Amino acid sequence: MGADKQFDGYQPYDYLDAGEDYRGFELAEKTEFEPREIELTDEEKARVDELTDDVVLSLHDHAFQFPADIDDDLFDYIREGRIHTAYEFLAETSLDAVFDMQLDGLSSVHSLHGWKWDDITHEVSMRACDLMHSDYAFQCRSVDDIHRAREEGKLAVVQCVESAAMIENELDRIEQLYGMGVRSMGITYSSSNALGTGGGDIHERDGGLTGFGARAVGRMNDVGMAISVSHASPQTSLDTCDASGKPVFDTHALAQGAGMGARGTSDEVFEAIADTGGVVGLLSSTHLPDIETYMEHFEYVVDLIGIDHVAFGPDVLYGDHTELLRVLSSYHGMELPESTLQSEYVDGLENPTEAWQNIPHWLVANGYDDEEIRKVLGGNVLRALEQVW
Repeated sequence: MGADKQFDGYQPYDYLDAGEDYRGFELAEKTEFEPREIELTDEEKARVDELTDDVVLSLHDHAFQFPADIDDDLFDYIREGRIHTAYEFLAETSLDAVFDMQLDGLSSVHSLHGWKWDDITHEVSMRACDLMHSDYAFQCRSVDDIHRAREEGKLAVVQCVESAAMIENELDRIEQLYGMGVRSMGITYSSSNALGTGGGDIHERDGGLTGFGARAVGRMNDVGMAISVSHASPQTSLDTCDASGKPVFDTHALAQGAGMGARGTSDEVFEAIADTGGVVGLLSSTHLPDIETYMEHFEYVVDLIGIDHVAFGPDVLYGDHTELLRVLSSYHGMELPESTLQSEYVDGLENPTEAWQNIPHWLVANGYDDEEIRKVLGGNVLRALEQVW
């Protein structure tokens, strides 16, 4: 894992007094379910230790704690405006860097339906302020920061937003977000916006990327911000890959061809991302029952586009993920497919601590060679980021 993790005991917003300066909440523990560890021989464990001495990077997670009581406290917690990064839990992982997607569809600090400029800038800047007070974790602004985190036993947190809805029709807001530290942005979330059609917003036809969206892609290329097509419609994803002069990411995806159905991504989109030199992160969330099913998707995508274009973006968090999705779907007036809620939790991948222990273990246990493992744990993403950032 590089240098030993240098967690210093700092807890979120320790520079203030909870209950006096802001409202405190009871937060979720590391896990509410029996954790699972993929068993390895002593020789295999030593190999994992050696392999994770190189960069280990999550392309998509939510690296913070949700309230213990999702039903009663979630929106009060969000509107308090101080999301608690899980420093102590993350220090137990092999991660050197994490693409932290923050509140995504729950980014409603100030507005009813979220994704407004004030919502996003509040969340990004408040999280950045808290990171500046930690000696263990810090805001990641460059590839060099990722290498520094590995060498010093720290965690580089890449602040990301999953939709560009908040830029409205203002290209300059891309530069403002970059100046705040945002280094990755999605084109759309599930709903359409000024850039293109959302993945959950297709009616009779898929409108794809707009003219403004193409200009926004160009501005993101110019400023050095990674582009993700997660949650975008198929045509928007294809158009984005065509419009971008730099590698494109899908930070968290499952494969239609591996049995995921409409929630999955098509082979055509995966191939288009690879053609840009980009990388696909494999999604777990609550859509799958266990790590074995997760790795079936991983192997499918590797066979399709090659191991140089695949990484891991589990999209997990600390809290009751299944209940969170129920609340989120009700909030957005969406009907979740039954497959999304088929399990209370994903066995072996329920939170970042468990996921980033078991992913390297599974790769070693299942015969991947050293070069392949180093690529998918971080090398592929670093290669693409060298071109993007």
